[in-house]
Amino acid sequence: MIESAAIFIILAIFVVAILYSSIGHGGASGYLAVMAFFSIAPNVTRPTALLLNVFVASIAFLQFYRAKHFDWKIFFPFAVTSIPFAFVGGMINLPTPVYKIILGAVLIFAAVRLALNFTSEKESAAPKVWVALIIGAVIGLLSGLVGVGGGIFLTPILLFFNWTETKKAAGVSALFILVNSISGLLGNYKQVTELSTQVWFWIIAATIGGVIGATLGSQYFNSLTLRRVLAVVLLMAGAKLIFT
Repeated sequence: MIESAAIFIILAIFVVAILYSSIGHGGASGYLAVMAFFSIAPNVTRPTALLLNVFVASIAFLQFYRAKHFDWKIFFPFAVTSIPFAFVGGMINLPTPVYKIILGAVLIFAAVRLALNFTSEKESAAPKVWVALIIGAVIGLLSGLVGVGGGIFLTPILLFFNWTETKKAAGVSALFILVNSISGLLGNYKQVTELSTQVWFWIIAATIGGVIGATLGSQYFNSLTLRRVLAVVLLMAGAKLIFT
């Protein structure tokens, strides 16, 4: 990899971490988009995205939890089934063409989610336990398969059905992403040894970006304009995976 490309990846991961952590996310779909542009192999992209998720989602969860934007009662029923299914998904190695199509679809969905300003300030009501268990299992399996933590799916679901308010949805999603990313990594442990030699630079960039974004998101603002710029990038990366 030429030096200029290596620097661009580090900077891109830093920016992605800021934007995603500001809404309680780990940024896996963004990291996957960056790696897709550089045609990095799926056996490297999936564990790398999950590993970066672990660092950024940890920071995001701590910041939102400290700001009292979290609800254990909402988190538990989704996590109970998502964790084992993320492990199962991590163990499955899809054929590269199939993986690229599924990942491309996930990136396009993520772009739409980031571009829309989901909010929920009305009085919320917790979901039925059996509903949360089913949704958690589906998101967990998809998360492990693709290499994301699942927050990109869980957050809009929580807000769309008015199961919690906006900032608590971010806090719940942050821990949801963390546990699913760890579970997915454990299921995908064989490919962890194939990580890029530059992964530590990416971890440092993601961690610093995560601290900045989570602090801003939990205490100050919701950067909708910047997220819409990122959404365009995700759309381009998703289209690249599906059609090339």
